[in-house]
Amino acid sequence: AVVSTQSGHYGRGGHDHIRKGFVALEALLVKCSGKYCVGDTVTIADLCLVPQVYNATRFKVDLEEFPTIKRINAALEELPEFREAHFSCQPDTPDELRGK
Repeated sequence: AVVSTQSGHYGRGGHDHIRKGFVALEALLVKCSGKYCVGDTVTIADLCLVPQVYNATRFKVDLEEFPTIKRINAALEELPEFREAHFSCQPDTPDELRGK
């Protein structure tokens, strides 16, 4: 049987694993972040953060618990490169998922 990614054991596991990672990441970012994950220049860490925050939202992780992650993600989403790279803007994105 296929288990939905939004419910059941798989969904709960996704939530729990993302939250556990965010607890550790938040502690690191408090020490090294500037405007972005590592200072004020976009790095590979930022490229990895945005899709993980998207997944956290999908799995209903409360981002209020992670103010540094939330702040950095908001700053990154303001950059045109990140907006244009969002999955909903890609040519092969299904119509029902565009613009979300």
